[in-house]
Amino acid sequence: MSSLISSVAWVRRGFPAEFPKKYNLDEAEYERIAALTKTKVDDAKEALEQAQEQAKKATEDLIIEDELAEYNLEDYDKEEEQPEEVGEAGAPMALFGNAKGLAFHQSNEEDAYITLQDVAADEDAEERADLQILPTDNLILTAKTEDDLSHLEVYVYEDEEANLYVHHDIMLPAFPLCIEPLDYPVGRQVTEDNKIGNFVAIGTFEPDIEIWDLDVVDGMYPNAILGQGGPAGAAATGGASDATGKKKKKKSKKQGPNSAYHVDAVLTLSSAPLTRNLLASGSADTTIKLWDLNTCLAASSYNYHTDKVGSIAFHRAEAAILLTGSYDRTVAVADLRITTGAAGRWGVESDVENVAWNPHDPNGFFVGTDSGMVHYFDVRNIPKTPAQSKPLWSLQAHDSQPVSTLAINNHIPGLFATGSTDKMVKVWNVPEATGSGPRMVVSRDLGVGKVFSASWGPDAEVAFRLGVAGSKGVVQVWDASTNAGVRRAFEGRVAAPVAEYGEDRTVGVVDDDEEESDDEEGEEGVEIPMEEGDDEDLEGEDEDDDEEDHPEGWESMDEQ
Repeated sequence: MSSLISSVAWVRRGFPAEFPKKYNLDEAEYERIAALTKTKVDDAKEALEQAQEQAKKATEDLIIEDELAEYNLEDYDKEEEQPEEVGEAGAPMALFGNAKGLAFHQSNEEDAYITLQDVAADEDAEERADLQILPTDNLILTAKTEDDLSHLEVYVYEDEEANLYVHHDIMLPAFPLCIEPLDYPVGRQVTEDNKIGNFVAIGTFEPDIEIWDLDVVDGMYPNAILGQGGPAGAAATGGASDATGKKKKKKSKKQGPNSAYHVDAVLTLSSAPLTRNLLASGSADTTIKLWDLNTCLAASSYNYHTDKVGSIAFHRAEAAILLTGSYDRTVAVADLRITTGAAGRWGVESDVENVAWNPHDPNGFFVGTDSGMVHYFDVRNIPKTPAQSKPLWSLQAHDSQPVSTLAINNHIPGLFATGSTDKMVKVWNVPEATGSGPRMVVSRDLGVGKVFSASWGPDAEVAFRLGVAGSKGVVQVWDASTNAGVRRAFEGRVAAPVAEYGEDRTVGVVDDDEEESDDEEGEEGVEIPMEEGDDEDLEGEDEDDDEEDHPEGWESMDEQ
């Protein structure tokens, strides 16, 4: 069975509910789904009940075979009427008529001899404990596909215990391409006591964006749909439906881009950190949509590129500034308050795979390309034409392989990681000296296959933890602070991490079929030792080694 993980994302501590709720399909949920899908759920329920009644009646009306008729099996269980027993005075005997002082409890909970409710309470308490998420836990979200089945897996990562396990999962309608955690209460009335939510937006090969509540287990339908299948589609068509009240089937002819919703795969998502009710999306239809999570409608639509929009990122300090990258080999920085044109455009040598702002410098941004290059630009140096773009520095991060993922650390200045289809994850250090290019600190094969996605931990306590996933369908959490080269490279910029767990700690999930050693038995999350040769620690090399013998981009930190 083939499987892969196309995207990984972390959820910050404190946002998940301590005890997630079980999904409850009640009348209110029926009404919500009906309003969301614009279908007549009541009619469907009535039709289902009628079908069940007809099936039951057909079963009861089965004709008994001739050879069994003589046995009268239909009346086999019927008891013959017995004469009523009478007491000494000739009166009928009542049930328990001779039992005096019989105790009666209005509730089973008051009866000491009935213990079934205790068993049920114990099971509920055990299930509640299994679902509990502690304030020190992080959620890790992965978009996973196994054969033709796609779903979102929600992991719980316990850093102190080095434990990683699947908490629950969510079935998806199509192959997922991107995921974006949301802390805004989508689909709820925002009040003073209800300002924070724990949701995720998911983009797939379908043009619709689904939003799910991560605090609900075993959910059956998304909390909101951004696109033609949601309010945006109803608003664009005037709520048109067919005679049955169901949505009209999509026309076979492919639609062109429009301002209301996407018409092709959603490749990238970015939530606005300063304006939490806004979500931006980039699509293969070449457009960028800005969604209002209060109405689930597209507030604006932008056309900055002539090819697929593969990556977007909101600025962390300027609420209206969006960074976009496209397969047309250009990068744009746009003010979303202006609907026409972009503030600036930069050109690169190949398709843009990733874009990211520098969280430690509001003027800098990174660009990863299909040819394995990483460029760093200053937003203030806008070229006259994209062909005249001049980056502050450029790096051949991966030879002849695309930079499939680019992870910038939000807590540690100068620390970023790249991953590629060459199966390698590389950690880079950008010295604080102005104009200096990055140096590779360490290169690792983490056993996830071709690397499709990587993301640093969002909280200061897990800032050195890198979640990585790829073509093998597994996720690994690498504690980079347990690597000697990483510690030497960044000890001057952050409090020097202590290697409490041994060298190069990597935490993953053990498969059910995988045999575990005696000391690992019973643990879901284990520390996975790397085999000799898997780790290429470039910071620990001898000073006397010739620099020409090392890969491009290498420079020993001992020479600083």
